[in-house]
This record gives sequence, C-alpha cells and structure tokens, in this order.
Amino acid sequence: VWHLLPDWPTLEPLLTLLLDTPQFFVMFWNSIGQSVAQVAGNLLVGAPAAWAISRLRFRGRSMVRGLYIVLMLLPFQVTMVPSYLILRQFGLERGFDTVPREVLESASIDGANQWQRFWRIGIPLGIPGLISALTLGFLDAWNAIEQPMTFLESPQYWPLSLFFTDPANLDTKQLGLAMAASLWMLLPSILAFRFGQTYLEAGLTKGAVKG
Repeated sequence: VWHLLPDWPTLEPLLTLLLDTPQFFVMFWNSIGQSVAQVAGNLLVGAPAAWAISRLRFRGRSMVRGLYIVLMLLPFQVTMVPSYLILRQFGLERGFDTVPREVLESASIDGANQWQRFWRIGIPLGIPGLISALTLGFLDAWNAIEQPMTFLESPQYWPLSLFFTDPANLDTKQLGLAMAASLWMLLPSILAFRFGQTYLEAGLTKGAVKG
C-alpha cells in the first residue's frame, strides 16, 4: 500500500544515490557537459544567424527563413514546429525585430559596420530574447532522450535523462532511490527556469501587447 507520507521518513535513498551510485554522477556530468555545449553552440551560431535573418536584406533571405522551417520537419525536429509557432506568437523567437531601425541607421551614419551594430546594439537590446532562447534550449537539451540514445553508442556517455531507462540502474523495488534521482535531476532545470523566468515573462508580456 502506498501512503501519501512515509511512515518513517529517511534520507537513506538520497545517501545511497549520492554515495553508492557512481553511474548516477557520471550521467549527471554527461548531461551538464552536453547541455552546456549545446547552449553555447546555439548562442555562438544562433545569435548571429538570427541577426542576419532579422536585420540584413540579402538575396534569398526568404528562402533561408523557409528552409529553416522545413528543416524542423526532419527526425527529432518534428516537435520544434509547434514550439516555433508558440515562441513566435509569444514574441520570443524574433527578438532582434524589436531593435529600432532608427537606432541602427544612426549607428550606420556614425560609421559603425554590421558587426559593430550587432555586437554593440543588437546584443544588449536583444538580451531578453537571447536568455529566453538559451533557457528553453537548456531545458530541451537536459531532457533529451531520443537524440543521445540514438547517437551515443556507449552508455558511458549517456546523459542523466537516460538514467531511468536502464534497468541496471533502477527497478520497481527501488522507489525511494528513483524519487531521490528524480528530484536531483529536476534541480538544474528549476535553477535554469528560475534564472530565465523574468525574461520569459517579459517575452510573454511583449507578445500579448503586440497581439
């Protein structure tokens, strides 16, 4: 019989997880490394690409934007389509579009090149959108299951999201250990969401006002 509260509260499952489950820490740090790498890659590549699509006028710009949407339909990307629509509706996807064109024109008259306008104007004014995208990107990377299971052949490189899928780690008789592992896995997601909450709310408010 499962009770709402345990008859004898104990920290034994947490101690077992932290002291006697080395594979948990291996997968935990794998998750940290993979998530941080993906978020850093998104920042280094995604921010300049978003600026170019938003602010530069070049031949084939509409084709590039359309190609980006088409690529979302590839395997593992299907769920990105509704995510894109939601972000666009809330005003979180196209953050650089909010940068006043008059400011960019004034900077251009003062002699600022495209890189300087991006770095000194676009980045500071686009911080809310960037942090919102990084927060959501971290949450997606942290909770990824299909991608690491497919591309990482060796379990020693698996992230923490696959910890619960391996019967060697947990079974039905280790409910306490599973709960402790679940709470520990939620901690980075909670911290990331708490850090980006203000910017996510700002984006939602902006999208509501725009609508």
